[in-house]
Amino acid sequence: MTIKDYNFAGKKAIVRVDFNVPLDENGKITDDTRIRGALPTLKHILENGGALIIMSHMGKPKGKVQAKFSLGQIKDAVAAALGRPVQFAEDCAKAQDQAAALKPGEVLLLENLRFYPEEEGKPVGIEKEDPAYEAAKKEMKARQKEFAKTLASYADCYVMDAFGTAHRKHASTAVIADYFDADNKMLGFLMEKEVAAVDAVLGDIKRPFVAIMGGSKVSSKIGIIENLLGKVDKLILCGGMTYTFAKAHGGEIGNSIVELDKLDVALGVEELAKKNGVELVMAEDAICGDSFSNDAKQQVCPSNAIPEGWEGLDAGPKAQEAFANAIKGAKTILWNGPAGVFEFDNFCDGSRAIGNAIAEATANGAFSLIGGGDSVACVNKFGLADKVSYISTGGGALLEAIEGKILPGVAAIKGE
Repeated sequence: MTIKDYNFAGKKAIVRVDFNVPLDENGKITDDTRIRGALPTLKHILENGGALIIMSHMGKPKGKVQAKFSLGQIKDAVAAALGRPVQFAEDCAKAQDQAAALKPGEVLLLENLRFYPEEEGKPVGIEKEDPAYEAAKKEMKARQKEFAKTLASYADCYVMDAFGTAHRKHASTAVIADYFDADNKMLGFLMEKEVAAVDAVLGDIKRPFVAIMGGSKVSSKIGIIENLLGKVDKLILCGGMTYTFAKAHGGEIGNSIVELDKLDVALGVEELAKKNGVELVMAEDAICGDSFSNDAKQQVCPSNAIPEGWEGLDAGPKAQEAFANAIKGAKTILWNGPAGVFEFDNFCDGSRAIGNAIAEATANGAFSLIGGGDSVACVNKFGLADKVSYISTGGGALLEAIEGKILPGVAAIKGE
């Protein structure tokens, strides 16, 4: 069933969204991209005569009620975005009466799903090494099913529209789908767009295909890097992982971030790139600071010759030029992860250079997909959001989809 074809008139729809939005110290939303992304689905249901039950997680409360992660903080923002009042259920697992009383056009926002450990389905307070872990895991899976069954009981149909959590087999993202037949569960508009965007990058590759992988650790990206080396023409590796590669070749990296246990992995990536005929582009120089601070003293150093007491915080001028040249002329572009500590205004030029080059290539006909919270934040910071083809709301989900993994949140709807 597709959301366009479904008749919501007189029905209650429970929708899994990703409202895990960033908040400041006063509980105010600092970036509402995820709320805006869900609006087409939520408004479609309401405008077609449905009642709406919205569920999401926020942060990592680890199965405990914590005020700083309460979705009550964003209720008014959701109401303003929808242009109508929003009721709030203070306990997501005890909202039967409020759900039952909902009339067409009304909206109920459930409290943070992750206040219950059953949402994630992981045993609490017991380590994997413990002999009792497997029994605890089995018990938690049974509790997870009951939790999902309770959520499902509130509604007539289920809509999955949280791409950011689609790679998790949680109660609200996958297990709940078991309690609805094929005619009463569907992907939301945002999910449909996200899946189509991934297909556009991987299923219909226009060459040259350039991927930019940034971030601090090789280890967190190794799966996708290896997968991309079988698909791309050029791969730009930047950010903190630069220094693990430099160290692997015996370079001096000062106080820069490094994974000393991944030096062989870095060399393996280089070998695989060579074997696959992929041009690997890495920063030959870095803008270094004498402390991890926006106000640190600066100097430009070769990435493999950083003095003691200094650390690489951004891609250097030569690297910025090399990155931009590698991106120009591309027809398919994927960007995940910044080139430096872009949050510091004095160390964001590398990420800005990448963003500007992507915008230029997009204007010349490339399809550009930006994914991951930091990359999205970069694009927004530099005012480039309307100059790229698609901004994904998912970080981990996008990476796993590109890695070729089946996303539980999609499979649960499609029956894969």
